Amino acid sequence: MSSKYKKFFNPKNFSKYIVLIAIALLTSACVIPLSIWIAKINNVSPKDLSTKLTSFKITEPKKPITLNQFCQKYESIGRDLQLVENQSLVTEEILYQTKQDKDTQLTLAAETFPDINARAREAKVPVVMYHDILPKKEVFFDVTPEELEADFELIKSQGLTPISLDQLVAHLRTGSPLPAKPILLTFDDGYGGHYEYVYPLLEKYGYPAVFSIYIKYIGINTGRSHVSWEEIKTMSKNPLVTIAAHSMTHPPDLTKLSEEEIRKEIFESKQKLEKELGKKINYFTYPAGKHNETVKQLVQEAGYVAALSMDDNQEIFAGESPDLFAIGRFGQSSLQDVVKEASGGSALPQCGFDFTSSIRKENRTENNVPLILISGGKPETIHADSRYQVPEIIKDTGAIAAVDGGFFSLKTLTSNVMIGPVLSKRGQGFIPGNKSENPKLNRRPLVLISDRSAKFIPFDAEKHNTLEGIKSELTSVNDAFVGAAFLVKDGEPQDAESFGDLYGFDAARFRAFWGISKSGVPVVGVSNKPVDSVRLGKALADAGLRDAVMLDSGASTSLAYQGSSIVGYTPRPVPHVVALFPPSVNEVDVDTLSEEDKKEEKSN
Repeated sequence: MSSKYKKFFNPKNFSKYIVLIAIALLTSACVIPLSIWIAKINNVSPKDLSTKLTSFKITEPKKPITLNQFCQKYESIGRDLQLVENQSLVTEEILYQTKQDKDTQLTLAAETFPDINARAREAKVPVVMYHDILPKKEVFFDVTPEELEADFELIKSQGLTPISLDQLVAHLRTGSPLPAKPILLTFDDGYGGHYEYVYPLLEKYGYPAVFSIYIKYIGINTGRSHVSWEEIKTMSKNPLVTIAAHSMTHPPDLTKLSEEEIRKEIFESKQKLEKELGKKINYFTYPAGKHNETVKQLVQEAGYVAALSMDDNQEIFAGESPDLFAIGRFGQSSLQDVVKEASGGSALPQCGFDFTSSIRKENRTENNVPLILISGGKPETIHADSRYQVPEIIKDTGAIAAVDGGFFSLKTLTSNVMIGPVLSKRGQGFIPGNKSENPKLNRRPLVLISDRSAKFIPFDAEKHNTLEGIKSELTSVNDAFVGAAFLVKDGEPQDAESFGDLYGFDAARFRAFWGISKSGVPVVGVSNKPVDSVRLGKALADAGLRDAVMLDSGASTSLAYQGSSIVGYTPRPVPHVVALFPPSVNEVDVDTLSEEDKKEEKSN
């Protein structure tokens, strides 16, 4: 017998092989009946089941994509972003899902932690603070259940959308758009009324909220009732509820304690809540809002993601906060005022433009140039049948604001003939420019506007004097005209050489303009005093415009807002305007509209 067979029949090795054969037979005996049983309950033959099992492949989840990758596929992202749950909010990128592609996660770059993104600073997100809720008020800041429900009805009627603290923090880090009118509701100190009255109302209205709990009086009646551990556990299981630590003992001023005492208040309250609730506590609320840099540093060291503050002498919107560890709040008595100002910020501009923001008027001065800026809404032009004052042109059109538009012929007092080609959805349609005059306009800005975007390109008389030529630049174009000059291009103000032989560009005149901000929002406006074109461009770049075009200026400089002229003189009548219209119901989520807005949309 050969040596290899002798090795096989060696009694020591042979027993091992017997065990292996037995295991194989036992496995087959189990698997075959099991496969027959699976096939039977799924109404398929064993043979078909075998085919399906062998062809089964585990599908790997799609990798998250960047905003630039998303924009290569979709024209606009708007506000349709949903924060991916259960992710860290302190990383360099935050994950979202979009309405356009629910199967793919989108990554947005976050600001250096704990700084606040510049886009988020443009928003106005009120964080509203409540304390005890009880049937009979004992101090001025107590609120009755009836008053609280009235507040919830006010929020609903004004079209506000309550958000979670996670949503707010992600917005503050990335500048991601929130609902058009967001608000964050917070309830401090863990009073019994929070479970008895607030929690049922949150469930009734579907509103998320933050409950800030300090440990010392949990489940203890001190003249005021406090929530029990069981009640906190019940609330914490509801996705509408965020539990925040509020210290161990609620000291009147953390800054007056020793570092050892501060550590105990901050660290131990987090540890206790996490142990009892079995979940991570990411947020801290300063007792009485009192904090300094030492306290903030310890809160960050403890592993919190953000902290809520308060200051009765300086109530601020979330985006105005110094950083994530000092998020400002309003007392509940300010609710009536803040609901009027709430704004979720601009939509992400990389996929085009934000034509969904609320329209706002602002007076500001940049480089000693006073400006009147009106931003937001959807831009369109109106080419009238004659020359009128701007408020007359937009009357009964639904436009909220308008600025005088392109150059026009002055041959007659009623002429509506434009210099260069013009296309207006609200007016005369497409009208080509005078062929002999058009070459003089070469290199001036050709303005192209569609429902979702705008382009500013150098005019070419040979190419752009037909509708087909204009559509070759922007297929979905609705409005087009030739402006006077570029004031700002890609965020850079234009120098004197760029104006070429444009008459009077260096003279001090009242000037009109329109453009797009760095957030993708349309802006119309005028200088509030005479200024030359170069200084105006620098002022507009500093005011945050990405692109800006000078319009017909001097005696024609006109600006109307809410039906009235807002310049301090009587301008020359004009036949053409750039107007801002409120976004249509199709472009804004119906849930963000106030009850009055909804009624108006239905009547239209």
